Amino acid sequence: MVGSVLFFLFAGLAIACAISMVYHRNPLYSAISLVGVFISLSCIYVTLAAPFIAAVQVLIYAGAIMVLVVFVIMLLNLDEDKPLNRLRYLYGVGGGLGLILLAQTFFIFYAVIKAPQQAVNNAETVGKTMSIGQGMYTEYLLPVEIVGVLLLMAIIGGVVLARRLAQPQLELLVNEELEARGLEEEIDDYRISM
Repeated sequence: MVGSVLFFLFAGLAIACAISMVYHRNPLYSAISLVGVFISLSCIYVTLAAPFIAAVQVLIYAGAIMVLVVFVIMLLNLDEDKPLNRLRYLYGVGGGLGLILLAQTFFIFYAVIKAPQQAVNNAETVGKTMSIGQGMYTEYLLPVEIVGVLLLMAIIGGVVLARRLAQPQLELLVNEELEARGLEEEIDDYRISM
Protein backbone atom coordinates (compact mmCIF):
# COMPACT_ATOMS: atom_id res chain seq x y z
CA MET A 1 0.00 0.00 0.00
CA VAL A 2 2.72 2.48 1.00
CA GLY A 3 4.84 1.41 -1.98
CA SER A 4 1.95 2.10 -4.37
CA VAL A 5 1.35 5.53 -2.86
CA LEU A 6 5.04 6.43 -3.12
CA PHE A 7 5.18 5.15 -6.69
CA PHE A 8 2.24 7.27 -7.79
CA LEU A 9 3.59 10.29 -5.90
CA PHE A 10 7.02 10.11 -7.56
CA ALA A 11 5.52 9.18 -10.95
CA GLY A 12 3.26 12.24 -10.76
CA LEU A 13 6.24 14.40 -9.84
CA ALA A 14 8.20 12.99 -12.79
CA ILE A 15 5.31 13.70 -15.17
CA ALA A 16 4.88 17.23 -13.79
CA CYS A 17 8.59 17.97 -14.21
CA ALA A 18 8.53 16.51 -17.73
CA ILE A 19 5.60 18.74 -18.68
CA SER A 20 7.44 21.69 -17.16
CA MET A 21 10.53 20.76 -19.17
CA VAL A 22 8.58 20.81 -22.44
CA TYR A 23 6.57 23.91 -21.51
CA HIS A 24 9.43 26.33 -20.73
CA ARG A 25 10.94 28.29 -23.61
CA ASN A 26 14.15 29.00 -21.70
CA PRO A 27 16.47 25.99 -22.15
CA LEU A 28 18.03 26.52 -18.72
CA TYR A 29 14.64 26.16 -17.02
CA SER A 30 14.00 23.05 -19.10
CA ALA A 31 17.33 21.57 -17.97
CA ILE A 32 16.43 22.20 -14.32
CA SER A 33 13.06 20.52 -14.86
CA LEU A 34 14.88 17.56 -16.39
CA VAL A 35 16.91 17.28 -13.18
CA GLY A 36 13.58 17.02 -11.34
CA VAL A 37 12.57 14.16 -13.66
CA PHE A 38 15.85 12.34 -12.99
CA ILE A 39 15.55 12.73 -9.22
CA SER A 40 11.96 11.50 -9.15
CA LEU A 41 12.96 8.50 -11.29
CA SER A 42 15.72 7.81 -8.80
CA CYS A 43 13.15 7.79 -6.00
CA ILE A 44 11.05 5.32 -8.00
CA TYR A 45 14.11 3.06 -8.30
CA VAL A 46 14.55 3.19 -4.52
CA THR A 47 10.96 2.07 -4.02
CA LEU A 48 11.62 -0.81 -6.45
CA ALA A 49 14.57 -2.02 -4.29
CA ALA A 50 17.27 -1.00 -6.77
CA PRO A 51 19.52 1.31 -4.75
CA PHE A 52 22.49 1.08 -7.11
CA ILE A 53 20.44 2.17 -10.12
CA ALA A 54 19.01 5.02 -8.02
CA ALA A 55 22.48 6.21 -7.01
CA VAL A 56 23.72 6.00 -10.60
CA GLN A 57 20.65 7.93 -11.75
CA VAL A 58 21.45 10.78 -9.37
CA LEU A 59 25.24 10.78 -9.81
CA ILE A 60 25.47 10.26 -13.55
CA TYR A 61 22.32 11.72 -15.03
CA ALA A 62 21.20 14.37 -12.55
CA GLY A 63 24.79 15.28 -11.77
CA ALA A 64 27.33 14.86 -14.54
CA ILE A 65 25.13 14.76 -17.64
CA MET A 66 23.03 17.75 -16.58
CA VAL A 67 26.15 19.78 -15.75
CA LEU A 68 27.34 19.01 -19.27
CA VAL A 69 23.97 20.04 -20.74
CA VAL A 70 23.98 23.30 -18.78
CA PHE A 71 27.55 24.04 -19.95
CA VAL A 72 26.50 23.45 -23.57
CA ILE A 73 23.50 25.75 -23.11
CA MET A 74 25.75 28.43 -21.65
CA LEU A 75 28.35 27.89 -24.41
CA LEU A 76 25.78 28.26 -27.18
CA ASN A 77 24.39 31.42 -25.55
CA LEU A 78 20.88 30.79 -26.84
CA ASP A 79 18.81 33.91 -27.22
CA GLU A 80 15.04 34.13 -27.13
CA ASP A 81 13.78 32.82 -30.47
CA LYS A 82 10.86 34.26 -32.38
CA PRO A 83 8.02 31.79 -32.90
CA LEU A 84 7.93 30.21 -36.34
CA ASN A 85 4.51 30.56 -37.94
CA ARG A 86 5.33 28.16 -40.75
CA LEU A 87 5.52 25.19 -38.34
CA ARG A 88 2.04 25.58 -36.84
CA TYR A 89 0.88 22.24 -38.29
CA LEU A 90 3.33 20.45 -35.97
CA TYR A 91 1.10 21.28 -32.99
CA GLY A 92 -1.61 19.05 -34.43
CA VAL A 93 0.88 16.29 -35.26
CA GLY A 94 2.32 16.48 -31.74
CA GLY A 95 -1.15 16.38 -30.20
CA GLY A 96 -2.08 13.32 -32.25
CA LEU A 97 1.13 11.52 -31.31
CA GLY A 98 0.55 12.48 -27.67
CA LEU A 99 -2.92 10.88 -27.79
CA ILE A 100 -1.43 7.71 -29.29
CA LEU A 101 1.17 7.63 -26.50
CA LEU A 102 -1.57 8.12 -23.89
CA ALA A 103 -3.57 5.23 -25.37
CA GLN A 104 -0.47 3.01 -25.26
CA THR A 105 0.12 3.99 -21.64
CA PHE A 106 -3.43 3.03 -20.66
CA PHE A 107 -3.11 -0.25 -22.55
CA ILE A 108 0.11 -1.12 -20.71
CA PHE A 109 -1.49 -0.14 -17.39
CA TYR A 110 -4.47 -2.40 -18.17
CA ALA A 111 -2.17 -5.28 -19.22
CA VAL A 112 -0.14 -5.01 -16.02
CA ILE A 113 -3.26 -5.04 -13.84
CA LYS A 114 -4.69 -8.11 -15.64
CA ALA A 115 -1.39 -10.04 -15.61
CA PRO A 116 -1.14 -12.87 -13.06
CA GLN A 117 0.78 -11.95 -9.92
CA GLN A 118 3.96 -13.95 -9.39
CA ALA A 119 5.82 -14.30 -6.14
CA VAL A 120 9.05 -12.33 -5.85
CA ASN A 121 12.19 -14.23 -4.84
CA ASN A 122 14.06 -11.95 -2.42
CA ALA A 123 17.11 -14.21 -2.45
CA GLU A 124 18.00 -13.07 -5.96
CA THR A 125 20.38 -10.14 -6.14
CA VAL A 126 19.16 -8.63 -9.41
CA GLY A 127 19.69 -4.88 -9.25
CA LYS A 128 22.05 -5.04 -6.30
CA THR A 129 25.47 -3.43 -6.45
CA MET A 130 27.45 -6.67 -6.25
CA SER A 131 25.69 -8.40 -9.15
CA ILE A 132 25.83 -5.29 -11.37
CA GLY A 133 29.55 -4.76 -10.68
CA GLN A 134 30.32 -8.42 -11.29
CA GLY A 135 28.45 -8.35 -14.59
CA MET A 136 30.05 -5.09 -15.72
CA TYR A 137 33.61 -6.20 -15.13
CA THR A 138 33.35 -9.82 -16.24
CA GLU A 139 30.73 -10.55 -18.89
CA TYR A 140 30.21 -6.98 -20.20
CA LEU A 141 33.74 -5.60 -19.87
CA LEU A 142 34.21 -4.88 -23.59
CA PRO A 143 30.97 -2.83 -23.98
CA VAL A 144 31.85 -0.83 -20.85
CA GLU A 145 35.30 -0.03 -22.27
CA ILE A 146 33.81 0.90 -25.66
CA VAL A 147 31.38 3.30 -24.00
CA GLY A 148 34.26 4.87 -22.08
CA VAL A 149 36.25 5.42 -25.28
CA LEU A 150 33.18 6.87 -27.05
CA LEU A 151 32.58 9.31 -24.19
CA LEU A 152 36.24 10.36 -24.29
CA MET A 153 35.96 10.95 -28.04
CA ALA A 154 32.82 13.05 -27.53
CA ILE A 155 34.55 15.19 -24.91
CA ILE A 156 37.58 15.75 -27.15
CA GLY A 157 35.32 16.58 -30.11
CA GLY A 158 33.36 19.09 -28.02
CA VAL A 159 36.54 20.83 -26.89
CA VAL A 160 37.89 20.96 -30.47
CA LEU A 161 34.61 22.39 -31.79
CA ALA A 162 34.43 24.97 -29.02
CA ARG A 163 38.01 26.13 -29.67
CA ARG A 164 37.49 26.25 -33.43
CA LEU A 165 34.33 28.36 -33.09
CA ALA A 166 35.93 30.85 -30.70
CA GLN A 167 39.33 31.21 -32.42
CA PRO A 168 38.50 33.60 -35.34
CA GLN A 169 36.90 36.07 -32.95
CA LEU A 170 40.02 35.94 -30.77
CA GLU A 171 42.29 36.54 -33.78
CA LEU A 172 40.10 39.44 -34.86
CA LEU A 173 40.33 40.95 -31.38
CA VAL A 174 44.14 40.64 -31.37
CA ASN A 175 44.38 42.18 -34.84
CA GLU A 176 42.13 45.09 -33.85
CA GLU A 177 44.19 45.69 -30.73
CA LEU A 178 47.44 45.73 -32.73
CA GLU A 179 45.93 48.16 -35.25
CA ALA A 180 44.73 50.43 -32.43
CA ARG A 181 48.26 50.50 -31.01
CA GLY A 182 49.75 51.26 -34.43
CA LEU A 183 51.61 47.95 -34.66
CA GLU A 184 50.17 46.66 -37.96
CA GLU A 185 53.50 45.08 -38.96
CA GLU A 186 53.26 42.66 -36.03
CA ILE A 187 49.89 41.19 -37.07
CA ASP A 188 51.50 38.25 -38.88
CA ASP A 189 54.29 37.81 -36.33
CA TYR A 190 54.56 34.16 -35.32
CA ARG A 191 54.94 35.12 -31.63
CA ILE A 192 51.52 36.81 -31.65
CA SER A 193 49.65 34.50 -34.05
CA MET A 194 47.21 32.01 -32.63
